Amino acid sequence: MNGGCALVTGASRGIGAAIARSLADAGWPVGLNYRSDREGAERVAREIEESGGRTLPVQADVSKPGAEKELFEELEERLGPVLVLVNNAGTRADGLSPQLDDEAWEQVLATNLSAAFRTTRRALRPMIRARRGRIVNIASIVGGARANPGQANYAASKAGLVALTKTVAAEVARRSVTVNAVAPGFVETELTEGVGDELIEAVPARRPGTPEEIAACVRFLASDEASYVTGALLTVDGGLTA
Repeated sequence: MNGGCALVTGASRGIGAAIARSLADAGWPVGLNYRSDREGAERVAREIEESGGRTLPVQADVSKPGAEKELFEELEERLGPVLVLVNNAGTRADGLSPQLDDEAWEQVLATNLSAAFRTTRRALRPMIRARRGRIVNIASIVGGARANPGQANYAASKAGLVALTKTVAAEVARRSVTVNAVAPGFVETELTEGVGDELIEAVPARRPGTPEEIAACVRFLASDEASYVTGALLTVDGGLTA
């Protein structure tokens, strides 16, 4: 799995930043995609470079159709073919279903699901030609394992992401390309502020997870050791859905 690079969407902070650092530690040149947090992406890039890694921050709003084209072309020119794709970019627009408007629904689906489909579609052809590749989608336990009132749009996007993962995995398995998903539970990041405080007592581990714990699972799924793991959903939630 050498001779190319990894791409992490939404890599300027939180889980995405931790994944980027972990993949860089594993020896991958890493493309750090960000939408608006340039300062955060550049900070992550400095951390990686100070540890001896190679990286490239690339701005692109992956929720917009066509954005993936320029994103991939820049990485291919500067770092080589994308052989590891981590679809981590995500957003929330919470509200009980009777109050959710179309904009909140479409915004979350566009970022969390449609963007992952388009980046996956763009990544697959080079991976299939090379007969090697890893795609890891960051899902969530609310995508089917546990309901969270007020997140119908978020849950639907993550459930769709799991179904996309399994279907694409079956389509490309014979080409030595694996497609898996990681479903975090309550992890302390800016995205989960105010959502999971009341869940701590329900978590058997009695603590939230860390971005680094999610990153460790992604790093395994991106490795050669995970070559026979595909179409899997790895739940990382401290026992919350056990």
